[in-house]
Amino acid sequence: MSKALSAVTSRLVIIIPFVWLLIFFLAPFFIVFRISLSTTAIAMPPYTPVFDLAGGFAGILDGIREFSFDNYVWLTEDALYFNAYISSLTIAAISTFLTLLIAYPVAYGMAQAPRSIRPTLLMLVILPFWTSFLIRVYAWIAILKPEGLLNQLLLFLGVIDTPLVILNTNTAIYIGIVYSYLPFMVLPIYSALEKMDGSLVEAAQDLGCTPTTAFWKVTFPLSLPGVIAGCMLVFIPAVGEFVIPDLLGGSETLMIGKTLWNEFNANRDWPVSSAVAIILLMILVVPIMFFQNAQSRNEGR
Repeated sequence: MSKALSAVTSRLVIIIPFVWLLIFFLAPFFIVFRISLSTTAIAMPPYTPVFDLAGGFAGILDGIREFSFDNYVWLTEDALYFNAYISSLTIAAISTFLTLLIAYPVAYGMAQAPRSIRPTLLMLVILPFWTSFLIRVYAWIAILKPEGLLNQLLLFLGVIDTPLVILNTNTAIYIGIVYSYLPFMVLPIYSALEKMDGSLVEAAQDLGCTPTTAFWKVTFPLSLPGVIAGCMLVFIPAVGEFVIPDLLGGSETLMIGKTLWNEFNANRDWPVSSAVAIILLMILVVPIMFFQNAQSRNEGR
């Protein structure tokens, strides 16, 4: 009886995540993919649906005959979408790199701190999540605008003579993304460093390594799983980021999140918007697969 119960429990543990993915990922993905194969129409919703399940098997057959990849072809003919993808990937990559440069020393310092104060340091890293994401982004507008706190401070200190133009530039986007996603980079790196055996570094130094050499030959390689996890957690959402580019980057900022928003709401071209979203998902599958392969290799050691 206990073996049968254990078998059922083990199967439930596997089945529940698959059901979750089926309901909250595969089903929405299929809906968006179906819309991407439709054509625009003056209606509500603004497209002619294909694979109409309400029509039964005949409706599905009609949908198969009517669907086309014209929306995907259209994306290859308009440079706007290609430039938006490239711009999004570039901004996300630079932001991820900058986040890593800041997060690694923070995580390293937390891991080297006395155990008694590590929970406090961890709470300080998580503390920004207690405030609304939108409020935090709006706060940066007050800081970065020409008459904002940053310029007022620099003018008061005599560092600059005229206010800096930071708001509505890519610099403001980098600042917003790095600030917003910094905890997602710090926490995985801290987790990897905190579990590391400190005696390995001591052994390396006893064998003649300088502290710097020991860091690059021992500490950093052992923290790579946390670094890769943090980079994925920052890069993937940063590619499709909408709020930060819209509020801090201004109207001239070209990112795929803003392009999607404009297509869905301003142009009301749902089929093209869905095609843009599907391609974006396909692009993001690459780093996700890279992350999974890296995790598998790490677990296999």
